[in-house]
Amino acid sequence: MPEEGRALRDALHAVWRNPPGWRTLAAVNHGTIALRFMLTAAFFFVVAGVLAMLLRAQLALPGHDFMGPGAYNQAFTMHGTLMMFLFAVPVLQGLAAYLLPKMLGARDLVFPRLSAFGYWCYLFGGLIFTSSLVFELAPDAGWFMYTPLSSNRYSPGINADFWLIGITFVEIATLAAGIELAVSILRTRAAGMALQKMPIFAWSMLVTSLMIVIGFPPLVLGSLLLELERAAGWAFFDPTRGGDPLLWAHLFWLFGHPEVYIIFLPAAGVISTLVPVFAGRPLVGYVWVVASLIGVGFLSFGLWVHHMFTLGIPALAQAFFSAASMLVGVPTAVQLFAWIATLWTGRPRWEVPMLWIGAFLLVFVAGGLTGVMLALVPFNWQVHDTHFVVAHFHYVLVGGMLFPLLAGLYHWLPHVSGRMPSRRLARAGFWLTFIGFNGTFLVMHWTGLLGMPRRVYTYEAGLGWELPNLVSSVFGFVMAFGIVTVLIDLALHWRLGARAGVNPWGASTLEWATATPPEPYNFASQAPVRARHPLWARPALPQEMAEGAHALARADAGRETLGSSAVAARPTELIVLPGNSWLPLQSAALLALLCVLLLCKLYLPAAAVALLVLVQLLRWSWVNGEHPAYGAAQGGAPAPLVVDGRAVRPHTHGLDGPGHWGMNLSLLADGALYGALLFGWFYLWTVAPQWQAPARPMLGPGAMGGVLAPMLAGVLLLWRVRRGLARGHARHAALQLALTGVLGLAATLALAALLWQLPLQPRRTAHDAVLAVALIYLGLHALVAGLLALMQAARVQRGWVGVHRPYEPRVVAAWWHYSAGATAVAWLAFSLAPMGFAP
Repeated sequence: MPEEGRALRDALHAVWRNPPGWRTLAAVNHGTIALRFMLTAAFFFVVAGVLAMLLRAQLALPGHDFMGPGAYNQAFTMHGTLMMFLFAVPVLQGLAAYLLPKMLGARDLVFPRLSAFGYWCYLFGGLIFTSSLVFELAPDAGWFMYTPLSSNRYSPGINADFWLIGITFVEIATLAAGIELAVSILRTRAAGMALQKMPIFAWSMLVTSLMIVIGFPPLVLGSLLLELERAAGWAFFDPTRGGDPLLWAHLFWLFGHPEVYIIFLPAAGVISTLVPVFAGRPLVGYVWVVASLIGVGFLSFGLWVHHMFTLGIPALAQAFFSAASMLVGVPTAVQLFAWIATLWTGRPRWEVPMLWIGAFLLVFVAGGLTGVMLALVPFNWQVHDTHFVVAHFHYVLVGGMLFPLLAGLYHWLPHVSGRMPSRRLARAGFWLTFIGFNGTFLVMHWTGLLGMPRRVYTYEAGLGWELPNLVSSVFGFVMAFGIVTVLIDLALHWRLGARAGVNPWGASTLEWATATPPEPYNFASQAPVRARHPLWARPALPQEMAEGAHALARADAGRETLGSSAVAARPTELIVLPGNSWLPLQSAALLALLCVLLLCKLYLPAAAVALLVLVQLLRWSWVNGEHPAYGAAQGGAPAPLVVDGRAVRPHTHGLDGPGHWGMNLSLLADGALYGALLFGWFYLWTVAPQWQAPARPMLGPGAMGGVLAPMLAGVLLLWRVRRGLARGHARHAALQLALTGVLGLAATLALAALLWQLPLQPRRTAHDAVLAVALIYLGLHALVAGLLALMQAARVQRGWVGVHRPYEPRVVAAWWHYSAGATAVAWLAFSLAPMGFAP
């Protein structure tokens, strides 16, 4: 490498490196955070696997007393929850966080501190939840937590609270990663990498991230409502007080069935990335595969009742969701045929990753066929509560997620470590896992067809279940040995593996254009990309980028990466990134303390910590943009930098930076939660047999009008501020922003007064409980809106927001627009609609 390239590399390394020693806890680099995600997920996977072996040991023989019913219920609840919430989604998001910036030609994700915050929330939430095993207080109501089984009456103590509080905490990390990845994919692609040239894995993660943003909030809402019912006695799911247990099932499966495809689509993206590499040719039907990914993402939200066929759903609804459940197989089959066609027309190399791909194709097709069987309502009724469903579930999720994940790990391992795994050990691990898996779950289909119910801890002899259960248990341990062999191989290769060559598999995507192992900044310069397979089209590209022959070959401007337009990937801005920070760890630690206090029923200290959490998050918001501690260029408007023929400036000097996109996606998730609350309101109103509503709406239109008026006035003032900045003047901007903040606080006080004055009895009726939650929701939004506007006024005074920096008011305006819109919707739903249906 020329001397100039070596000097550039050293300078970039000094800017991007992690701090040494214990201060590495403040690191925010995407590669570091992603590896932490994957290693932590591996830990939870091992815990869940040990629990699975305990379950199989218990069921190996009839009348076995290895575990009692209580311990068995705790074990299967923890196993399912750990696998679904603490392993499957986080490990895939970790893999995506590691790969996507490199695949897209970027230096980092757009919100590095949010990535770090998400990891710490995941770690602390997972440890809080898993600690219930140590204290022998693990939840035992099933990983689905159906009510009333999970209510205080049938699940006393804090066992269920560990699930509700711990998993809700973990979901913060999942949502944060979903927002982070979606914005990064849309706004940080290399110049020229239009959507139609984007890697398939990026497409799969874009669809998955948007599904997470929409699909996870209903579960968060359901968990909050159930915890309120357990801790405060509010009525949501109690039919004697106007609630309905089926409301929990709807909220859970509104999340739960998209969750299946949230797990599958990233794995499908891995397969679509690896198959061309080992077939030696481009993917057949790229456009059709992309369309199928979008189709699966769309259809997955219309399948949730697929899991509720035996719960008393009307026949017409069963017919609709049965048809939808079969329809989703069409786009999935498109991907399957594209993979087969690519292998058929190429020359497959049966390296270790291809072994796992072959196993995936066999197992996932079998799981898909049993899925079509379960979509038929009469058959579903017969086997719904049997081991047949357990076997199908594992065929789809292990075959559809774990096998592709292991293929991807073996493929990208040389990229991460610079070393190759052992061929012998890797192949031994594959065959033990593949044979053990099929021996366990293929036989379990037979057990289910013989009528063995799931969720039972023992069974009597003479029912015909002895042999298949024993076979499943024996092969379960064979699979466990296989997984242990794989883990040993992955661990040992870091020291004993042979040195990997440059791009050892001959891959075509940009992550192989980095050094192996990669530098923390990924690329010394960012090159334009106009081909779907850039390394096949331009073999010299890695050397060019390393020598600084392309854009951003500098280190004196801090951490930065190129921003691009969402569709055509035209250069639009320089995204200024923050350096290492303690803010994420501090914020997550405070939230963890809040969760522990709530678990211990210490509500007064919890309220004090909740206030500290709000202050900490506002402090985080303060150290942003043009704040000297953030990393943006100071002074007036900087001279533009020309990239790919277009002039670009730091994103803080524009109007459409990544923060605006992140805010909009956050509000989309917020809206999904609010929509689930409104769904619950109308569902209970129309379905709950004991729904108790007053003769006249408790929340009159005049009362809500008094809240809506200051919110609309604040929206108008913000529009005036933004228009003034766009026209080149900032006269009275600070005053107008301060008045906007006062209006937000006035709306908050009006909502607090309503909560105080209305004769709400949330412990007696679900009507009052839902209404109280809605008012609290609106009050929190109005409070945050007011505080954000006041902070903007202070930032104008300090010169961090102004004519040359008009970016932040647009981000705050998005929150105000949403909050005012949510208030207007509440006015319609809680004031006007009840008047129209009043007797």
